[in-house]
Amino acid sequence: MEIFPIAHIKNDFKSKFSIPRQSGICDIESEIIFEKEYGDVNAIRGLEEFSHIWLIWGFSENVRDNHSLTVRPPRLGGNTRMGVFATRSPFRPNNLGMSCVRVKSIDGGVITVLGADLMDGTPIYDIKPYIPYSDSHPDALGGFTDKYEFSPLKVEADESVIKKAGEKWESLKTVLTNDPRPAYQNDSERIYGFAFADFEVKFRVDSDVLTVLEIENE
Repeated sequence: MEIFPIAHIKNDFKSKFSIPRQSGICDIESEIIFEKEYGDVNAIRGLEEFSHIWLIWGFSENVRDNHSLTVRPPRLGGNTRMGVFATRSPFRPNNLGMSCVRVKSIDGGVITVLGADLMDGTPIYDIKPYIPYSDSHPDALGGFTDKYEFSPLKVEADESVIKKAGEKWESLKTVLTNDPRPAYQNDSERIYGFAFADFEVKFRVDSDVLTVLEIENE
């Protein structure tokens, strides 16, 4: 079977480091830009009646020649191995991802969504509407993810640093609150950095407080 991109994502996640671990965690805005042959508005006729959609996409930055059948989920500290099909690891036999996102608006052939966990430029292979009566399962079990409660971080920054981010500050703060560090790294002296929008962001985490040290234009 041969598959090919029908669209790609456009957003402020310029590196893998800052991407939320799951879709729907951060309400960062993204645009779905269709490839020329699929940019006909008739292809998405009726989609405006749905609040959420499923995106089938490719882990384009995690291409490997070989794959292991077990992986080490960050949620488990990076030391415990689980079966690859019992996780959402990006290192998969077919490098395919699936995310549920909220539709903000549809303007012509461009779909603006909230909550995508995709890096800027990620290829999208299919789009399907989210159907509540069949896709929602309130009594579902979350496996090992139910056993580890996530606590958001408190984000602090000097006013001068916040001002450098401008209108992007609130979006950036949401990403930082959800702790973009690998789950197994907890060094209070370590300085982390990642690209977001047009900035390079540097921060440090001590206990449950994340301090933004610097925001610079790339």
